[in-house]
Order: sequence, then C-alpha cells, then structure tokens
Amino acid sequence: MNIEDIRLYCLSKVEVTESFPFDNSTLVFKVANKMFLLVGLNNNPLSFNAKCEPEKAIALREEYEAILPGFHMNKQHWNTVIVDDSLPEKLLKSLIDDSYNLIVSSLPKKVREQLQ
Repeated sequence: MNIEDIRLYCLSKVEVTESFPFDNSTLVFKVANKMFLLVGLNNNPLSFNAKCEPEKAIALREEYEAILPGFHMNKQHWNTVIVDDSLPEKLLKSLIDDSYNLIVSSLPKKVREQLQ
C-alpha cells in the first residue's frame, strides 16, 4: 500500500474525515471527530499510527518487526505500523479496520446508530 491507497481506504469508511490538525505533514483520519489513524506524509519508510486493543498490540509487536509501540502516542493503545513489504496488504487493512472499529465502538449509542 502507498499513501494514496491508505487514504482512499480510510475515506471509504462511514463518516470519515481527513485533516491536518497538528502540522502540514501529519494526515489525520477521524470518525465522529475522534482520531483512528495518523499518517506522517514525510515518513520514509511510510508508516501510520493505528489504535489497537492492548493485548493484541503486544502480540502484533512480538510477531512483526514492522509493528512498533505508537510513536508520540499512548503506547498501550496505539501501534506504529511501518508500511513495507514485510506486512501483507490484508494485514494493513485489518489494522486500519480494527482502529476504526475500536473508535466507533467507544462512541455513544446515538452516534453509533447515526453511522449505520
């Protein structure tokens, strides 16, 4: 996946917005005004931060060298994912899906119902 693939995949989800709230090089994707993915446009190699269940985050970090504790984030709940050939696209999309779903599941019921 490249940056445009990641961007289009995130934007294909219900009610997702994109913005640059921190600086001109950190693209942030939100659902219901809550972040679920951050991408550093100047990162080389390309990487993104995604929210993750704490136990799963640890397991992924142990299994894949390209998945690290979230840079500049709560390391218990966020992973930094280096987008390289070591991670299959299916896994990258799954990590994005999990992050989005974690945020959606934490929203108030009324907001969740509006997303359906």
